[in-house]
Amino acid sequence: MRAKIIATLVSLLLGMSTLPAVAQPPGGQPQSAREAAPVDLAGYWVSLVTEDWRFRMLTAPAGDYEGIGLTPVGREIANAWDPDADTAAGNACKAYGAGGIMRIPTRLHITWAGDNVMQVDTDAGMQTRMLKFGPAQDNTGAGSLQGVTNANWLLERDGGRFGPVTWGSIESHTTDMAPGYLRRNGVPYGAGAELTEYWELLVGGDGTEYLTVISILRDPQHLTQLYTTSANFKRQDDASGWNPQECMAQ
Repeated sequence: MRAKIIATLVSLLLGMSTLPAVAQPPGGQPQSAREAAPVDLAGYWVSLVTEDWRFRMLTAPAGDYEGIGLTPVGREIANAWDPDADTAAGNACKAYGAGGIMRIPTRLHITWAGDNVMQVDTDAGMQTRMLKFGPAQDNTGAGSLQGVTNANWLLERDGGRFGPVTWGSIESHTTDMAPGYLRRNGVPYGAGAELTEYWELLVGGDGTEYLTVISILRDPQHLTQLYTTSANFKRQDDASGWNPQECMAQ
């Protein structure tokens, strides 16, 4: 059921129009990504863990990769996972890379680091992701756990392609990541993996705001199929509970 819901959301998001690298309203000056933002994601958010509890709240043993199709290479790495060896080698943060961090229970602090750069900080593992729009896009971060993330706004318009914008979400693509883990128990993805994400703001009937991040990771070297997940967050009024912690290898 969850897979069908994710597929439906992705289909709806892909049906939206894409904001160009630099938005330019009719007769006006080009707008930055911040100025053109159809929704406000800035602020503090806390994870809502409503499924996959034993993989997200706990650390499964080596070799437990239920629900993930692995190639022989992927299975060999997952079966050999050793958290002590990761810690000794300085790799305790491998599960906190872009391919896995959104599924780790955490708080997010989202800010604009510039007119075309959205910064996403996590208290779990103290990681920083940089979503770069249009003219801000570059290769800074290549080879790091968070890689390079290029982003654009997907817009929902009233009355067709040229109608006024009524809503929107972010589509982001991350490449050039250092090898990491999809789960804390060593389920791998490699340097050639590509991650597509959709950042969608949802509003409940009582006005409570939620952020859903749908992630689709492609890695033919380690995975036999696309790895699709969603992570849900609830908006907080302030920084209450924000508690930066070092990465844990297990």
